[in-house]
Amino acid sequence: MKKIEKLLFATKFREPAFDSLKTLFPLKKAGLNEIVLCYVIPVEQVGYVPFGGYLKQEEERLRTEAELRFEDWEEAVRSAGIGCRHMVGLGEPVPKILSIAKSEGVQMIVAGKKRFSALESAFVGSETLDLMRRSPVPLLLNKHISTFKRDGEEVTRVNDRIFENPFLAADWSRASEAALEMLMVMKGAVRRAAIVHVLEEKRLTGLAAPEIARLEEREKERLASWLKRLRESGIQAESHLAAGIAESEIIKVSREFGATMIITGTTGKDRLREFFIGSVSHRVAEESEVPVLLVPAPV
Repeated sequence: MKKIEKLLFATKFREPAFDSLKTLFPLKKAGLNEIVLCYVIPVEQVGYVPFGGYLKQEEERLRTEAELRFEDWEEAVRSAGIGCRHMVGLGEPVPKILSIAKSEGVQMIVAGKKRFSALESAFVGSETLDLMRRSPVPLLLNKHISTFKRDGEEVTRVNDRIFENPFLAADWSRASEAALEMLMVMKGAVRRAAIVHVLEEKRLTGLAAPEIARLEEREKERLASWLKRLRESGIQAESHLAAGIAESEIIKVSREFGATMIITGTTGKDRLREFFIGSVSHRVAEESEVPVLLVPAPV
């Protein structure tokens, strides 16, 4: 896994966007040396009409506003000792973001959303979901402010130290292995970490008690092996074995651990199918109140 030397921060200039950007500064300790700020002017905002053409003045206005904001942001990033540039494009946001990420050779894309309300059914919108499905590099869904339900009460959480206590959800896939490597790459910014593996209900159905005991022992051995790798890389860590519905258990145990971020692999296998019916990683990204780092399987 390559170090995170350059990342792309895609923004729509919503209220917490600048604060969200500042949460990335600790990655400097893990090797980050450049942030590319990106804003894509959506085609529909510049007045495309049925017979062709668009409102050039509107595009120029939006571009100027973005560049002025980025100038202030760049100053803050450079003050943190990190290089910074910005790019303002025009087009369909997701393809444009992916095109810029490829041309810039970034190791991570960071995207966010407006304040998450407990009244919303899911955290991610259609564009973010499309990024989740298509990004060939790790994608960090940076939820700076989350409002969610816990024990029947509404709780507001500010995620301002997202790399301190990352929580890795492991399923032993190639994508999960890549997620482990990504966690080790970030060790300079990490205070402590945890690994969880969930024995899903469907795997336990129909098994006798001795079979379940053998399965638990095998998974504990796998956890111990990964825990050893983390500790040998210099990260203080612990492990957990859980059973139940995967996404629910991942979120539950991450809360008990005090996780500041959840890291999970996304296989890329049959991504069109995942897009329509979802996957564990996608459901965790939708339901978790903390940022989620989705790491794709290596090509």
